[in-house]
Amino acid sequence: MIPYDEGNFSIDTVAPQPSLTYKLYLDEQHIAGHVDGMDAIRQAVFLMLNIERYQYPMFSWNYGIEMDDLFAMPMDYVQSELKRRIAEALTQDDRIDSVDGFQFSRAGSKLTVTFTVHTVYGDLEADKEVSV
Repeated sequence: MIPYDEGNFSIDTVAPQPSLTYKLYLDEQHIAGHVDGMDAIRQAVFLMLNIERYQYPMFSWNYGIEMDDLFAMPMDYVQSELKRRIAEALTQDDRIDSVDGFQFSRAGSKLTVTFTVHTVYGDLEADKEVSV
């Protein structure tokens, strides 16, 4: 039988995950060393916003963002959905408190959204470009 202490256990309690992770060098297409703190958050934001949710079985269904279905949709709809989806995707990470300050700019078929990510390490400015 496994010991069970009712006073120290809760189903709602989840231990915080460490921030230390491998450093991705995207331009050189390799992984080397480690990254922690705000740099780890910056890398996590990039990954979460560039992995299509539900497409890769190696990732949890809570990881990534749904973007494929926004192509060719009306611009007002895309903007409102991007706000919601970006905030939903990023706040799955317990190091990210909230996302706000969304601003949109359009150049041809590209829509760029910039926003502020509020983390336990401070604020981070981020952006995402999508084809519409």
